[in-house]
Formats: sequence, C-alpha cells, structure tokens
Amino acid sequence: MLARMQFAFTVSFHIIFPAFSIGLASYLAVLEALWLWKKDEVYLELFNFWKTIFAVTFGMGVVSGIVMSYQFGTNWSVFADKAGPIIGPLMGYEVLTAFFLEAGFLGVMLFGLNRVGPRLHFFATAMVAIGTLISATWILSANSWMQTPAGFAVNEAGQFTPVDWWAIIFNPSFPYRLVHMVLAAYLTTAFVVGACGAWHLLRQTAPRRSRTMFSMAMWMAAIVAPIQILAGDQHGLNTLEHQPAKVMGMEGHFESHPDGAPLVLFGIPNAAEKRIDYAIEVPKLGSLILKHDLNAPLAGLDTIPAELHPPVAVIFWSFRIMVGIGFAMLGIGLWSLWCRYHGTLASDPWLHRAAVLMGPAGFVAVLAGWVTTEVGRQPYTVYGHLLTANSIAPIEAPAVSASLLAFIIVYFFVFGAGTFYILRLMARLPRDTMPELDEGPIRTAGVAHGPASAKSHGAHHGL
Repeated sequence: MLARMQFAFTVSFHIIFPAFSIGLASYLAVLEALWLWKKDEVYLELFNFWKTIFAVTFGMGVVSGIVMSYQFGTNWSVFADKAGPIIGPLMGYEVLTAFFLEAGFLGVMLFGLNRVGPRLHFFATAMVAIGTLISATWILSANSWMQTPAGFAVNEAGQFTPVDWWAIIFNPSFPYRLVHMVLAAYLTTAFVVGACGAWHLLRQTAPRRSRTMFSMAMWMAAIVAPIQILAGDQHGLNTLEHQPAKVMGMEGHFESHPDGAPLVLFGIPNAAEKRIDYAIEVPKLGSLILKHDLNAPLAGLDTIPAELHPPVAVIFWSFRIMVGIGFAMLGIGLWSLWCRYHGTLASDPWLHRAAVLMGPAGFVAVLAGWVTTEVGRQPYTVYGHLLTANSIAPIEAPAVSASLLAFIIVYFFVFGAGTFYILRLMARLPRDTMPELDEGPIRTAGVAHGPASAKSHGAHHGL
C-alpha cells in the first residue's frame, strides 16, 4: 500500500505537467501560424508570453517524469522484471523519438526566432508540438497494454515477452485512451488560457491580447468539449468489453441487473454490504448508455470473486468528478457561444468569472480520470495476468515510508515553487500599446517636451 501511495503521489504530480505542455505546445504552434498568416503582432506577443510558461512547465514535467522510471526498478522491481521486455522498449522508443525531437528543437523555439528566421522557427515549434504528441502516444501505448495486454507470450521465467509488436502497441484500448487523453490535454490548456484571458479582461490589463486568447480558448472549449464527451462514451464502451469489473465499480453495480440497469447519479458505496446507500438513480438509463438498450442486462460485481473487486468507493467518486467537470466545460463552451452570438464575449463579467474559476478544472478532471483508470485496474498491474501484490519489490515498509515522506516534502517545495512562478508569469501580461500615445508628445529621458494640448494632456493623465 505504501508503494502504491508513493507511485500514485509521484504520477499525480507528473501528469499535470504533460497534460498542460501537450496542449500548450500545440497552442504555441497555432499562435505562430496565425502570426505568419495574418501578420498581426498580437499573435507573436501571445506566443512570446506563453512560450516562457511552456518552458517552465516542460522542465518540471521532465524532472518529475524521471522519478517515475526509477520507481520501476526500486519499489516495483518484480513488475519491471516480468513486464520489462515489453514496457522497457515502449518507454525507450518514447525517449528516442519524442523526447529527442522535443529537446532538439526546444532551444530553437525558445531562443531562435531572430537567428533562424520566422519560417524555420515555426517548423521548430511544430516539431516540439508533434514531439509532445508522439510522447503521449508511446506512454499511452505502454499504459494501455497494461490495461488490455495483447501480442505477448510468457516464458519459463514468468516474463511477458513480445510476440507481435503491432498487437502490443495498438492493443484494444490504446486508440480510445490516446484520443481521450490528448483531448483532455487540449481542454486543460484551453481552460488555463481562458482563465488567464478572463482574469486580465476583468482587470482590463491588456484588452486586445486578453480578448484574443480568451476567444481562442472559448472556441476550443465549445468545439472540443462535446467531442471529448463522445470520445469518453466510446472509451467507456471499450472498457466495458475488456475490463468489465472496472465499469461495474464506476457505475456502482454491486448486483446484476437482468432487466436493465439504472444509472446511479449519486450515493455512498457500501463495500461491506455490497450496495449503494442513499442512491439517487435513473431507472434503466445505465443500460441505455452502456448497451444502447433500456432493457439490456448488465452484470454486476456479484459475478466476480470478491478478491478481484476494484476499490469501488474510489473509482465511483473519481469517475463522477471527471464526468461532472466534463459537462461543466461543455456548459462554459455553450455559454461562450451564446455570448459570442450576442457580441458580449469580451464584456460579460460573469462569464469571465466562471472561466477564472474553471481554470484548474482540467487538471482536476485529468487526475480524476487517471485515478479511475489506474485504481479501477486493481488488483492487477497487468490486467488479468499479474497481480499488484505479486509485482512489489522485496523491500521493507520503513524504507518505502521514508522515501514517500521525502517525496512529499521535496515535491511540494520544488513543484509548489514552480507552480507559483507560473501563476506569477500568467499575472504579468504586458499592457497593450496605447494608440492614444501617438496623438501627443512622448516623454523621452533627457529630452524636455513642449507644451501639450488639452487633448493630449488629458490622454496622458488618463494613461
């Protein structure tokens, strides 16, 4: 349990940075493409503003990711020995392709605009964005194989050995997880950018830049949120096929429903009594969602041995947090379309306040989804083949607890400081160039200015 807590703690810290950097890299590529296309300096200004934030986020993602690799060989050495012939190459491919691509072009993207020219610089930015997507592809492939293993054999030493790499990489759940995770990263970034734009619109810091980034973020929310809900539904159907116990726990189905299962909206899972206390449910809607038939039978956890049940209470609530935030994002997207239609997108303070409150929502949804995925896989590390209890390294509890405590202290100090610095950067959006200054004299150090007209004098004091 201590080893699982340590891995959960470190991966939870790590995942928020790639979730942000994947979307932010693509956003930077879009900003630079718009600058090259429209020749509007506001896109370049926003690019320079967000690239600094991306650099800090990328750095923290790399540092927190390195820790994950080491844990396979320390707390989970038995898992590393048995699954290493498959997981090792997949993670190695991620380094050799995605990480090298990102690292190779990152310096050009951050510092090379005035050295390599706009077009080559845009190519470097696009390569960084593509690199983040390739990285997500390999990592999601490795994780999906652990969820829905395929294309392997077990040798005499009990190791999983590759038989068909295409089946391993493109395992049954991989396409659904990849789409769901990438869309989640885009939505996470959109709501961070939207919150930043809304914050500055409320403060009237830089109206043109704030309007531009807020408008772009709301377009992303309005378009991607409904697509994400559909992708999540397809992912759920895939999970029902390959990991039925996880769906049973998510839905709170302790008992089988031969004549149509209800959709349990809320309640308190009671694992001891195998029921949902104080359940608020809609009859037969669960079968309609999962089987597209009101009367379709759905099996419950009573069909599975108790020792193979996932922790129902955890995934029951994490799943509802993820879904609730998804629909809240859809609501903000639809609200923004309404305001855009009526011409109040940049002037509706209530929409801006709601967008600021929703700024961290993407991170919470990603963490809730990750908890649902990983806790729902229990009691297995390789689903159906390798138990978590049989994957742990032969180490003593005091050693794990000491390292867990050290991780907690160091992570909160280092990454807390990094997150605070990112928030400070977001709060320092440079002011727009004021066109009124062109109408009057400009103060220059060491140069006296002549008498100003009443108009320019008023404009100066208004600034």
